[in-house]
Amino acid sequence: MKRRLLLVSLLLAVAPALAADRVTGRPFTTRSEVIARNGMVATSQPLATQIGLDVLKAGGSAVDAAIAANAALGLMEPTGNGIGGDLFALVWDAKAGKLYGYNGSGRSPRSLSLAWFREHGYTRIPPYGPLPVSVPGCVDGWFALHQRFGRRPMRELLAPTIRYAREGFPLSEVIAYYWGRSVPRLRDQPGFLEQFTIDGRAPAKGEIWKNPNLAATLETIARGGRDAFYKGAIARTIGDFFAAHGGFLSYADMAAHSGEWVDPVAVDYRGYQVWELPPNGQGIAALQMLNILEGFDFSKIPFGSAEHVHLFTEAKKLAFEDRARYYADPAFAAAPLDRLLSKDYAAERRRLISPDQAARSVPAGDFKPGTDTIYLTTADRDGNMVSLIQSNYRGMGSGMAPPGLGFILQDRGEMFVLAEGHANSFAPGKRPFHTIIPAFVTRDGQPWLSFGVMGGDMQPQGHVQIVMNLIDFGMNLQEAGDAPRIQHEGSTSPEGEAQPMKTGGWIDLETGFPYETIRDLMRKGHDVRFADGPYGGYQAIARDPKTGVYTGASESRKDGQAAGY
Repeated sequence: MKRRLLLVSLLLAVAPALAADRVTGRPFTTRSEVIARNGMVATSQPLATQIGLDVLKAGGSAVDAAIAANAALGLMEPTGNGIGGDLFALVWDAKAGKLYGYNGSGRSPRSLSLAWFREHGYTRIPPYGPLPVSVPGCVDGWFALHQRFGRRPMRELLAPTIRYAREGFPLSEVIAYYWGRSVPRLRDQPGFLEQFTIDGRAPAKGEIWKNPNLAATLETIARGGRDAFYKGAIARTIGDFFAAHGGFLSYADMAAHSGEWVDPVAVDYRGYQVWELPPNGQGIAALQMLNILEGFDFSKIPFGSAEHVHLFTEAKKLAFEDRARYYADPAFAAAPLDRLLSKDYAAERRRLISPDQAARSVPAGDFKPGTDTIYLTTADRDGNMVSLIQSNYRGMGSGMAPPGLGFILQDRGEMFVLAEGHANSFAPGKRPFHTIIPAFVTRDGQPWLSFGVMGGDMQPQGHVQIVMNLIDFGMNLQEAGDAPRIQHEGSTSPEGEAQPMKTGGWIDLETGFPYETIRDLMRKGHDVRFADGPYGGYQAIARDPKTGVYTGASESRKDGQAAGY
């Protein structure tokens, strides 16, 4: 008996070491990367990944695969995206050796004004219903990308989704969870219950879901092109629907839409060039954070330590105050990008960080100007790579589902500010501040990484953490996404007045940070809280510049899959 007790005691004594004894050497759960030579697709839904991979195997380009996968996600993950939303993309063209950017965001209704909101007593734009709806830019984005970089006909790219929409597919777990949360919020919105529930409830995990209305809409687009969506019967149905329900989005707004090719912007982070799109998105917040953090030696700061989390959080506070003040549609208020992204400005901001105390009041830079989503990435055998993000906002968007069309319009207009003189103040025909951002990294002029992290304000914070995990902490592509995450909340946001943060906000720490880190952060004055799941979703593809071999990753927080051939 004594020997048995001694053996049990010894096993208990070494149990913590055994529990952490993984091949990876990491204390958190992770899995192998996906490695392939000819092509790679990573999305947040395995069936969509397989559709994209089939396109690559049939000779399609990375852009073809991205369009096909995005169409499938609009059917299979309407809790995050769909053709009623907007699209942004970064495309690496291997032949030209150049990165291209596309802004596919839509504009506010031209018949709606700031004065109307104020006359009717609004202090902010409501999240649901007809008022936050802006023109959906996704379909136009597909055709713009396809015209420049596509190889296979659009009807071929949309065919798998049309088939799934008619025949049905089994709903995956995380998507079913968010669908269930959306129904109580959106059940009173016109067209929602009829087109996005089964007898008034959300479909359950594993239940077969069909959307014949969306199948018909996609068939119309496949036959008639982008004008069938923006200038045909679909646009007229949308205009009539909003006119009947107190909205302002019109046929004329749809017909006038166009996205635009834009030049991506970058900063150098320890020899790697990290690329984002310029405003009206929030991508440059990630670049500002990286510029600030580059001044600290993380080779001497362990991952998950209080110092790591503290410095990250303080850099985020500084960047997000500039975000609230300056980021908006550049056609209405051009942000001073050269200054915001300069190393000198980062040094000025860095000096505001105390190593021992959390900031309670943070100002935006004072100089004159000179939120649920899907993310996917694809790569083809020729070295072309796509980083694409697409969203409704607030999961299933406004809840407004025009009759017979099978999709919901986004509520991105909620992001406008109803304050005169603000960079992001509402105006007719203006693009709202956007949270969705694709990312890309090059090194020595060659593509190194296409990646994104979905989820509102988490996105730039997630981008920075992925870059740091790979470069500063030596993680592989899968580990970089699986590592426990930090999210700071409570700073000024573009939806409200651009006033300095007064409380310091709070830090959400995902399970996996040690108690000592939490304790030491509290000693520095941070408010550390528990949160259930606001840490985003990550997909990534890396390319070996010597061999051309691709590595893919898709994290476990979503239903996703990375796959190659």
